Amino acid sequence: MLKLFLPNKQIKSVYDIQPEELKAQGIKAIITDLDNTLVAWDCPDATPELLEWLKNMKEHGIKVLIVSNNNKMRVSTFSHPIDIPFIFEARKPMGKAFRQAVKLLNVKKEETVVIGDQLLTDIFGGNRSGLYTILVIPVAQTDGFWTRINRKIERKIMNVFKRKGLIQWEENK
Repeated sequence: MLKLFLPNKQIKSVYDIQPEELKAQGIKAIITDLDNTLVAWDCPDATPELLEWLKNMKEHGIKVLIVSNNNKMRVSTFSHPIDIPFIFEARKPMGKAFRQAVKLLNVKKEETVVIGDQLLTDIFGGNRSGLYTILVIPVAQTDGFWTRINRKIERKIMNVFKRKGLIQWEENK
């Protein structure tokens, strides 16, 4: 059961993900979390660096879709100006939003990667759905109320993984 919380890969940020690498792995689409994965949870707009990263993915034929547990206003306000499709109030780690995202992207599960900053929602949900998962270090050092609760549980799981040599979280900072 604990292995469902273990990401396939861990990196510092989305900017460490290159489209050429993804294509070499047969990846055609990214399902990404929004808050503290792409931008800080309280940042309303995409940064210039993120816009460049998204443009690079698009130019290489990698589709991107945001799957967020946040509300419609937050996710649509962020996504519409940059023309990125999204699913809001996703109820991650439940599988419905992940299945819906794969269908919307018109790809196979094995051609899709999930990127997120939380073990309990993004990684657990992606793994349960049979998708390749990548854990990133949260963009901001602060979180919303519910995420702070998740982080306490997450730290316990991370410590187990660290003791077993399965993850080197602090070393990525």
